[in-house]
Amino acid sequence: MNKNDCIIRLENINDHREVENLVRESFWNVYRPGCTEHFVLHVLRDDPAFIRELDFVMERDGQIIGQNMFMKTVIEADDGRVVDVLTMGPICITPELKRKGYGKILLDHSIERAAELGFGAVLFEGNIAFYGKSGFDYAGKFGIRYHDLPEDADASFFLCKELIPGYLSGITGVYQTPPGYYVDDADVEEFDKDFPPKVKLKLPGQIF
Repeated sequence: MNKNDCIIRLENINDHREVENLVRESFWNVYRPGCTEHFVLHVLRDDPAFIRELDFVMERDGQIIGQNMFMKTVIEADDGRVVDVLTMGPICITPELKRKGYGKILLDHSIERAAELGFGAVLFEGNIAFYGKSGFDYAGKFGIRYHDLPEDADASFFLCKELIPGYLSGITGVYQTPPGYYVDDADVEEFDKDFPPKVKLKLPGQIF
């Protein structure tokens, strides 16, 4: 795919460390002091739920400037059914090119490809102000609840987009985050030693 000055293609094994460093730079000190996302990505590539056909990088001038990936997961429906869905991320754009439209180009391409492969819906945690521009809505509007979240808790972070219209019609239930996203802090610290040193900061707006 070519659009403007960027190319979107599948990640290959030679990209792994460059992409991990990109993710690290993009998420560092955003949600917590330091970050875990680069290690999460490293772990997920070997997870059975990882979808290689939906593991994308974005290039500009021969440099990787963005990435996105997807995992298979399920909704445990209230009527006993297990409904196959996708979750997404980490997704990021290199910090110096954020808010320039590259993220939406990458997101829209990724979602379009997932739909072409026949997947029915994507659910994940994100900001509606950005993802709403690509057709995501609050998952609660589809009758889907986030696992382990109290009923009175704010679930505005939990988003959904049907890739097949009506795929979630008549379904209520609980979304399950794939276990691979949960990593041990000690393992993150050990993995991070292979990257250039960065200072961890406690900043306003962090959630962990």
